Amino acid sequence: MIKILLVEDESPIRDMVRFALSREGMDMLEAADASAARDLLLSNLPDLILLDWMLPEESGISLLKRLRKSPETRKIPVIMLTAKAEEHNKIHGLETGADDYITKPFSPKELIARIRALLRRSSGSDEAGRFSLGKLVMNTESHQVECAGAPLELGPLEYRLLEFFMSHPERVFSRSQLLDFVWLRNTEVEERTVDVSIRRLRKAMEPYGCDDMLQTVRGSGYRLSAMGSEKQQ
Repeated sequence: MIKILLVEDESPIRDMVRFALSREGMDMLEAADASAARDLLLSNLPDLILLDWMLPEESGISLLKRLRKSPETRKIPVIMLTAKAEEHNKIHGLETGADDYITKPFSPKELIARIRALLRRSSGSDEAGRFSLGKLVMNTESHQVECAGAPLELGPLEYRLLEFFMSHPERVFSRSQLLDFVWLRNTEVEERTVDVSIRRLRKAMEPYGCDDMLQTVRGSGYRLSAMGSEKQQ
């Protein structure tokens, strides 16, 4: 059974998460603060940790730093739970060592989807350097991408963009966030450059029926989803 550790001081959120995990057949360990979480981790190593940013006494970010320094916990996937919706806070959490984040309030459905996506990426079921989502398969060691079994011919930038999306499936990213994570915020690059690269990537995927996986979310940005939508322009 998959074991999830939730570190969260708000009992209503713990109750909601416990119910959502139990419906999916997952077991939950819980701690209301960083100290209790550290005690639990001495005898129970979970498959994944849900970590609240704003904890009493010691913050979630501080605990995350401890987790990443310890040989026993450094490889455990961590999803940050945060009410901090500002972009710089999200980037700070990811740079500190979080694998993903969810902004409060969140739905149980989104939580389960992110947990399963992160566990797929972190599990040993796929060989090292291999991502798969729907009809797409990427091998980051050989830099090869296949859609429905057919090889995709991608330029370096489109490859990096697709690699980022495949490592963060089902998540919406704004143009600004993509500039930060894929282009590393090159000051000479404009946001419309993201749109151009998205169009090129879709064009490469279109002959094999994968272009509808790269979705435009109006007013928000783009996401890569295993559930194809109507074809995007």
